[in-house]
Amino acid sequence: MNPSTTATPTKSEATAARIIAVARTLFVSRNYADVTTDMIAQAADVTKGGLYHHFASKEQLYVAMMVGDLESKRQLFQQAVAAPGTCRQRLAKLTNDFLELPHEEREVTQLVRRDINTFSGAERDSLVRAYQRALPEQIEAIIVDGISDGELTPADARILSWSFVALVEVVIGEYAERLLGSTEACLNHVLDHFFDGAAAQPPGGNR
Repeated sequence: MNPSTTATPTKSEATAARIIAVARTLFVSRNYADVTTDMIAQAADVTKGGLYHHFASKEQLYVAMMVGDLESKRQLFQQAVAAPGTCRQRLAKLTNDFLELPHEEREVTQLVRRDINTFSGAERDSLVRAYQRALPEQIEAIIVDGISDGELTPADARILSWSFVALVEVVIGEYAERLLGSTEACLNHVLDHFFDGAAAQPPGGNR
C-alpha cells in the first residue's frame, strides 16, 4: 500500500475536520441563520481568525461540510448500485445503508432541502449537484435496471427516484421509527409502499 494514502492528517487538516464536525452538529440542531461563526469557533476550540483561516465564511464552511458529507454518502450508496440482485434487493441495501447511519449523519442529508433557498449562484448549484449525485442519481440507476428487467412498469425513472427519496427522508422519521420499532420494519414499510405503487402487473392484471 502506498504510504501516502494512509498518511496522518496534518495539524491544519485535523483542525479543519474538527471545525466541520462541530459545525455539523450545530447546523443539525439549529436553524442555519441561528448558527454563528462565533458559536462554531467556540465549539471547535479555535479563534475566530483560526476559523476564517480555514473557511472564509459561514457559507463556505457549510458548503464544504455538505459537499464532503454527500460525497461520502455517494460512495457508500454506489455499493448498492454495483451490487448484484433485483431492483428491490438493491434498493433495500441502499436504504438499509442509509437507515443504519448515525442519526446526525442522516439528518445532515436533509439539510439541503431545509436550507437550499438560503444560497444562490455557484454555492446553490454545488449543493444541488452534490445531493443529486449522492441520492436520486444512485436510486435512478437501480430503478432504470428494474424497468429494463420488467420488475417495474415503464415510467420516468427520475420521477420514481425522487418519489423513493421522499418516502425514505420524509416518512421514516422519529415517529415511524418509534412505531415500527426496527430498521428492518422501516425498510419493509418503504419498499412495500414503493413497490405496491410501481410494481409491474403480471398478465391478466392481478398481482
